[in-house]
Amino acid sequence: MQNSTGSFGRIAIGIDFSPSSLYALELARQRFPGADLRLLHAVDVRMMASPDLIGGMTPMSYDPALLESVENQDAEQLAALVQGSETYEQLVGGPVNSLLDAAQKWGADLLIVGTHAKGPLEHFFLGSTAEKLVSRSPVPVLTVRLHKSKQSHTQDHL
Repeated sequence: MQNSTGSFGRIAIGIDFSPSSLYALELARQRFPGADLRLLHAVDVRMMASPDLIGGMTPMSYDPALLESVENQDAEQLAALVQGSETYEQLVGGPVNSLLDAAQKWGADLLIVGTHAKGPLEHFFLGSTAEKLVSRSPVPVLTVRLHKSKQSHTQDHL
């Protein structure tokens, strides 16, 4: 919940390791000093699927060792991002439901996510994660777009 001063006390940040999500994390640290920050990352099992003939997605069989390897690699990257008392949680599933469920269970009162442009085909099949989060979230969602001028600066300093 918001603390007595009206600022956000528990902030969840969606991390997909893109420059825009790393910028969202940087912004959260700058704009909300003293808040409890939790980095949330979803390993999207939909990426282990292929399009079927009618435009849907057909799950592919995949090696559980592959998922475990991806989870381990992502956990190492998350741990490297965490500073001070920040925490992280790794989730398995689609990013929208995973982030919303984890943020709600943790008691977040703000969710921050980076946005980035997708191609029209990807947007058609998957939609915009940020749009879905904004429309479905019971708590405020702050979306952060990384402008090209800041993108190279952020990548140089992370």
